[in-house]
Amino acid sequence: MASRRFSDVVVDPAPVDKALGEIAAPPRAPGTRAWVVLFMLCFVYVLNFLDRQLLAILAKPIQDSLHVSDGQLGLIGGLYFAVFYCFISIPVGWIADKTSRTWVLTLACAIWSAATMACGLAANYAQLVAARMTVGFGEAGGVPPSYAIVTDYFPPGRRGTALGIYNLGPPIGAALGVAFGASIAAAYSWRDAFIVLGSVGLVAAVAIVLVVREPVRGGLDQAPTAKAAATNFRQTIAMFFSRPALVLAALASGSTQLITYGAGNFATLFLMREKGMTLGQVAIWYALVLFFGMGGGIFVSGRVIDRFARASKQSYALVPAASLALAIPFYIGFVWAPTWPVALAFLIGPTFLNYFYLSSAVTLVQEEVRPDQRVMSGALLLLVMNMIGLGFGPTLVGAASDFFRASYPHHSLQMAFYSLLPCYGLAIILFLFLARVLRREQRREKEREQRP
Repeated sequence: MASRRFSDVVVDPAPVDKALGEIAAPPRAPGTRAWVVLFMLCFVYVLNFLDRQLLAILAKPIQDSLHVSDGQLGLIGGLYFAVFYCFISIPVGWIADKTSRTWVLTLACAIWSAATMACGLAANYAQLVAARMTVGFGEAGGVPPSYAIVTDYFPPGRRGTALGIYNLGPPIGAALGVAFGASIAAAYSWRDAFIVLGSVGLVAAVAIVLVVREPVRGGLDQAPTAKAAATNFRQTIAMFFSRPALVLAALASGSTQLITYGAGNFATLFLMREKGMTLGQVAIWYALVLFFGMGGGIFVSGRVIDRFARASKQSYALVPAASLALAIPFYIGFVWAPTWPVALAFLIGPTFLNYFYLSSAVTLVQEEVRPDQRVMSGALLLLVMNMIGLGFGPTLVGAASDFFRASYPHHSLQMAFYSLLPCYGLAIILFLFLARVLRREQRREKEREQRP
């Protein structure tokens, strides 16, 4: 069978299923350049998430220094940040679909890194809000272009694993943010942590230009799909929101993120204030839980999706639904635990199981749309799920903690964490609805194939 070459990536042009990119014969392994680009993009994602999580990691010293409440922390880490991060991602996604995705990513990395350094210079809450909103402005251009670049470096059948590896950025970034951020803050100050870690991103912005080459859009897809006529901004938005599977994937992911961002943005403060941990202990033990729990869950989920989605589209929904159901008792144990070692032991469960949704949703969206719609569709996925989860998760927990402060002065965050439990049920229900839609779509595809 003839083969074609794109950079260092060689694949057999096997028949590709119209909707999912399912392949009749397994593609050859991607070449060296594809893996180099993937790990470079993952490193940038590490910095993206590290800078985003610094506020949550250093919440206690920031509260002591700037005298802000839990509710104010929830707003700055949630709604204020999400407004810029989510809505700027739409025009950024459109620009990246029409221009160089590599240069969009480079500029975005430089902006969010400089803004992170500015957070360390904030003298009051208003200045910190302005700096964090600028971080959100920059980070809006980080993930959607990267999704599309990874998809154009890896052929169908390999993308779940590739995107699973790319999505290791959040757990690695969270773990390194805890380890380095807490260590620097303990040794010097919380301001130095923002400045030092933000400066690393400026160096990474230069490295992107040197390492990541702009791939051919749809170069590894079926030829007719890759050559499809380009769509405009409105057509891509209309396509995304007219397809129940894409909308349900975004809504279910957003409901899951109410838990991951809501609890994640206050976990360090919860462990220190109500479980008795110190910054030094957080830098070691909490960082290890995040790295192995969250990282393991995201990596394993990518492999699981590649394995089961070839046989059934429903796997994109049933896998995260099952993982969330298994996570519930561990989450309850974490919130209930009387001491921080017991709490961290229980926390391993949710940090592993809560993130199966990510590789599932991203891979589904990237496989379901045309190559010229991938960045924009990825941005729309992020818009919906982050506006729900990132925008309202931390905001809800912060407001709930302030509400429960009068009745539970020493355990207000514990009560706020319990208030997230219904979100598990909502996310599971939405993923089950998604499975039903995907089953119906797959049945229709088979019926079309059987027609003479």
